[in-house]
Amino acid sequence: MSFDLVLKNARVIDPSQDLDGVMDVAFAAGKVAAIGKGLPDGTETSDLTGLVVTPGLIDLHTHVYWGGTSLGIDPDAYARASAVTTCVDTGSAGPGNYPGFRAHVIGPARARILVYLHVSFAGIYGFSRNIMVGEGHDPRLMAERDAVAVALSDPETIIGIKIRIGRHASGPTRIAPLVSALQVADETGLPLMCHIDEPPPSYEAVVDMLRPGDVLTHCFRPFPNAPVHGDGRVKDAVLAARERGVIFDIGHGMGSFGWGTARAMMAAGFPPDVISSDVHALCIDGPAFDQVTTLSKFLPLGMSLSEIVRASTEAPAKALRRTELGTLKPGSPGDASILSLRRGSFDLADVCGEIVTVPERIFAEGCVIGGSWFQKAEAIPA
Repeated sequence: MSFDLVLKNARVIDPSQDLDGVMDVAFAAGKVAAIGKGLPDGTETSDLTGLVVTPGLIDLHTHVYWGGTSLGIDPDAYARASAVTTCVDTGSAGPGNYPGFRAHVIGPARARILVYLHVSFAGIYGFSRNIMVGEGHDPRLMAERDAVAVALSDPETIIGIKIRIGRHASGPTRIAPLVSALQVADETGLPLMCHIDEPPPSYEAVVDMLRPGDVLTHCFRPFPNAPVHGDGRVKDAVLAARERGVIFDIGHGMGSFGWGTARAMMAAGFPPDVISSDVHALCIDGPAFDQVTTLSKFLPLGMSLSEIVRASTEAPAKALRRTELGTLKPGSPGDASILSLRRGSFDLADVCGEIVTVPERIFAEGCVIGGSWFQKAEAIPA
């Protein structure tokens, strides 16, 4: 068999196949064609000695409706910068403006974009440095019928339903928008992703309503509405939710990752299921920056590189119900991320201003989408 592209001599980490070792990955006709040692060269071959190849990274929480919402960033520019091959947009668009998102951003993008559709008619429409309007404050914007119709119209791209709950997002309506969103999710047969910010309502009240397969994002947020008590104990409602199959996602963003919470959760044996950046216009220049920076914060917290890769490949693919993603199994979509693990002295900040200096961190060196290079670091030979 002839190959279009072969990545040689990299450390390949693919938790979906329990792989972690030096080997080659080959692509043909847009798919992963083979994985193993000593594969023959392809039409294009790159020697990646000293680098890490993983399945294409999935960022489960992004905002990439660039130009359509004030918080949107360019998906392809982000994919190049962070070696992300699948951006999951979480509620930027609602049923009223999803067609524009589909036509003007999702369609033209080279990076894969999947969507949690917001129940709010216009999605997250008032989110900037100068304007902050919680879309859940007005119950008239909860467009349940429209959301069902739009979600069912594009099952290839719309993979779930999004709602935001908390003092800032839902304000006086408190937990009521979650009731609407759960009904939409039930009607469409889709999982739900729920944002939580400051109380009211409480962390416990929100997580108690989530079903197996639903995602609680911002799961390591700082006080108030942290998942741990002041003494570091994980809240009983959080433990019960994991037991019944709720998925816990980081969703770093501008206000949702605290070192103190993270240390307490990890010490209690409660790592995240999924690590995501919640990248948007207000956090892309810090403190979240991008997916690889967010992933790097879990190295000093005791997660192995393989565990971190799983939380951005196999685990989000399962949450999305798209298990053909997040893997390098032959026949899977031809996506791969090329990373480096560099040693030095690196400052990593949380959303509260605490800075932790770490001796190593992850960097993006390139990515392959559809079996061909989408971004390649200058240091990588042809």
